[in-house]
Formats: sequence, C-alpha cells, structure tokens
Amino acid sequence: MKASPIRWVPSLYFVQGLQFFVVMLIAGLMFKNMGVDNATIARWTGLLGLAWALKPLWSPLIELVASKKRVVVIAQFTGAVGLALLALALQAPAWFALSIAVFFVLAYASATHDIACDGLYMAELDAKQQAAYAGWQGAFFNASKFLTLGGLLVLAGWLERRHGVMNAWSIIFVGLAALLAGLAAWNAKVLPPAVGTPPARAELWANFVEVVADFLKKPGIGIAFLFIILFRFAEGQVQTIGPLFLIEARAQGGLGLTTEQVGGIYGTAGTAAFLVGSILGGTFTAALGLKRAMPALILAMMVPNAVFFGLARALPTDLFTISAAITVEMAGYGFGFVGMILYIMQVVAPGRFTTAHYALGSGVMQLGFIFSKTLSGDIEQALGYQAFFAWTLLAGLPVLLLWAWVRRRVPAPTPVAA
Repeated sequence: MKASPIRWVPSLYFVQGLQFFVVMLIAGLMFKNMGVDNATIARWTGLLGLAWALKPLWSPLIELVASKKRVVVIAQFTGAVGLALLALALQAPAWFALSIAVFFVLAYASATHDIACDGLYMAELDAKQQAAYAGWQGAFFNASKFLTLGGLLVLAGWLERRHGVMNAWSIIFVGLAALLAGLAAWNAKVLPPAVGTPPARAELWANFVEVVADFLKKPGIGIAFLFIILFRFAEGQVQTIGPLFLIEARAQGGLGLTTEQVGGIYGTAGTAAFLVGSILGGTFTAALGLKRAMPALILAMMVPNAVFFGLARALPTDLFTISAAITVEMAGYGFGFVGMILYIMQVVAPGRFTTAHYALGSGVMQLGFIFSKTLSGDIEQALGYQAFFAWTLLAGLPVLLLWAWVRRRVPAPTPVAA
C-alpha cells in the first residue's frame, strides 16, 4: 500500500526549496559578511544560478532512469554531503575557491533533484491529487525560505558574535547537513517508487529535438524571449545587491544592519508580504485578464527598485522604517512576479508540448535573471549604491515599452459562463 501523499509531499518540496535558497540566497549574504566584494559575489552566485537555467538540457537523461525516487534520494544525500564539505571548506586557507566548488556541486545536485521530484509528483498523483496537494507543495517550498532567510540568518548572526564569521557558518552548514540527511532518510522510506519503463534513447532524443524545434518555431518567439529577459533585468540586479546594501557598513553607503536584523526582516514581514503580494497579484490578474493586468504587474516589479533607491538616499537608522520599506518591496515583488509566470504559462507554453515548453520558457526566464545578476556587482561598484538603484529604475522601463508590441499575442480572457 502506497504512503499517503501528505507523508511525502511536504518533505519533498521542503528539501527542494532548502537546497535552492541555500545556494541562491544564503551564499551571497554569507560571502558579504566574510568581506567578499559585491562584484565577485554577483559574478559567482550568478554562475551558480545557471544550474537551474540549464536543467532542461539534461532533463531527458533523468527520463532514462526507471525510478525517479532513486534520483531524488541520491540527490538529497549528495546535498547533505555537500553541506558537510562546505563546513570543512570554510576552515581551509583557500576557503573561497573551495566553497565555490562545493556550491557548484550543490547547485547541480539541487537542479537535478528538481527535475526528478517534479517528475515523481506528476507520475504518482493524478490530476485531481496534483491540484489537491499543490497548496502543500507551495507552502513547504516557501517554508524553507522562511527557515533560510529568517531563522537561519538570525542564528548565524548570533553565532557570528560568539564564534566569528567562519566558525558560525561552519556550524550552520553542519546543522543543515544533518537536517538534509535526516530528510533524505525519511524520503527514502516514504517516497513512492515511481518506477516506470524509460523510453528508448533514440526515441527520447528525437522527441527532445522535436520539442525544441517546435518551441523555436512559435510565432513571435524572438520578441517573447526579449520580453522575458527584460522583465527580470532590473529585478535580478536589485534582488542581488539589495540585501548586500542592507549589510554594508554605513561608511560605505549601506545601512549597516546585522545578519540577525536582515534575517528578522526578510524572514518575517518580508516573507509574509511576498506571499500576500503573490496572492493579490494572482487575484488581480484573474479578474482583469493578463492583457489588461500586465502594465500594473510590470510597474509593481519596479517597486523594489524605488524602495531601495529611497533607502539609499535617506539612509534611515530606525529599524521599523527599514522593515516597513522592505515589506513594501517584497509585496511589490510578489505582486509583479505573477505576471512573468502567467505570461510563460498562457503565451509561451501553449501548443503541442505545453509542459516541456513551459520548462524551456522558465529556463529562458532564469537565464535573463542570471545575466542581470552577474552584471549587477560590477555596475554597483562603478556607480555606488544610490546611483545604482537609480539605474535600476531606468532598467525597468524598456519592458514596459516593449509590452506595446508583445500584448498583441496575449490571448483574450475566456468568458465565464453565467
């Protein structure tokens, strides 16, 4: 008898989020506290993010494995070992090079885990169950964000004051390694086998080529690519440099917050604001339709740029003011980001291979984010924080102008029957 999905869906997607947020959020903040400059942080964390952008390229290989459960469990134990090695790497003289190498392993293990865990979810649950457990899926993925950006940063800040930065983060990664190993052992026990007959390699390759060719032949796909990349061009810069600005010393133009304070802000009010903004963005778009809602969604994506520009100009010292500003920033981000997800879902993905084309569209989206993320550190160091955030306001305008052309291919909302 198969285990109820409630026994494995939460743990499966908690691990998915945990590995992603450790690489994409925690790494940059940790390096900042270790004295690494913004340009170096942005370049290397940007390269790490390529794992999630490129994962469609090796997703066909996962289809050749009969058991998705096996891939999931191996990837989770690989992540646990990687986190333990990261704790050791931080104690070595060449700690930066070694930690980047381990983060690369973690990133590609996590991206591979994503492919297998989503495949397992779809293979084991019928359409009705997939809908029923989608809320659990999203809730536990975001719970891992609450842990990493909230509790983990607060704990790291407390440990930094008592044991130093390097030792503090080594302790954090030992704890995360133990947590992930425990979750991997649990998933090895309760995950359904998800065993199937893999397709022949020749058949799989032919299908992959057909899927990609069909994707590239879609009408207006070139302008769609440009729209997707520009949509996240400013966001990738702000989401990379914004948290570093909060930690940066006031003498260097930052707000001088502690790790604990940043963790407290993002892990509580920030996370809640993002979730509320996402729900409101979805409700707003459902009511108006994507074509009418998109300008407002694009403007909402510029709210974080404006918030950080205001913070860089005013340099407030009151924690309540800063927290309120970050709450507004995260709410705007959550509200606006719905636009890109729905654009890919409703405009780019539909056709013969909807699921595969959604994955390819998401890959293009991630590439756009990584491109802007990688550039952000060099731009900030050239301009300084205040001018940098002013630049991001300008960087958000081209996508609004491009929408005038792109909107023609957005389908009209389907009338609701009375």
